[in-house]
Amino acid sequence: MMKKVDKNIVLEASKWSFDGNVNEYFDDHVKKSVPLYEEAHQLIGDFSDHFISNGSVIYDLGCSTGTLLKKLSMKHESVPNLTFIGLDISKNMIQHSKKNCELKNVKFFYEDISKAALKPSSIVLSIYTMQFIRPKERQEIINNIYNSLEWGGAFFLFEKVRGSDARFQDIMQNAYTDFKLNNNFNSDEIINKTRSLKGVMEPFSREGNLGLLKRAGFEDVESIFRYNCFEGYLAIK
Repeated sequence: MMKKVDKNIVLEASKWSFDGNVNEYFDDHVKKSVPLYEEAHQLIGDFSDHFISNGSVIYDLGCSTGTLLKKLSMKHESVPNLTFIGLDISKNMIQHSKKNCELKNVKFFYEDISKAALKPSSIVLSIYTMQFIRPKERQEIINNIYNSLEWGGAFFLFEKVRGSDARFQDIMQNAYTDFKLNNNFNSDEIINKTRSLKGVMEPFSREGNLGLLKRAGFEDVESIFRYNCFEGYLAIK
């Protein structure tokens, strides 16, 4: 049975998808659902200054509406020969991205990131994407990211994270529910969203995410963002 997860988004239990009409309302929905979403984009832009130069290639894996790549392209418009590439497994999102960002140096492709052949790059972004990838595939994807990055290149990994034990998980989850209620989701929408994500989104703990990065070969890793159960890491090759 289809149920509302936001005023304009209706989905079934265990059927969360970025297809359907989600692309039309995604930016508004994610700003209400993910704390400091726009501030995280700003932070990534500020950090990107240290890794972008003439001829850099920048990937966004799971690019959704293309908003972040659009911001980065505009921020670095004076740097010559940049290439921004967005990949997403949702055809609707890719179509939306192409309309949302009509800049010559930004390209979007419908592609499964677990099968993507990445070019040598200066920056790879994975912003709340890996949590939707089947756990058994994540290590290989991050290995591929590490191998594709140029020496000194940056991988930005932002994820929802689980608490380190049951007590912390309960506290974090309760605070997150309050956050959504304060952003005008009603109780039914919160429950319906949670049910739609069952078996679709599988967050790791902080230790789990750091383990993926370390096993891939990243030795220089720093947590650069944290708000409750959302954390962002910068890993440098």
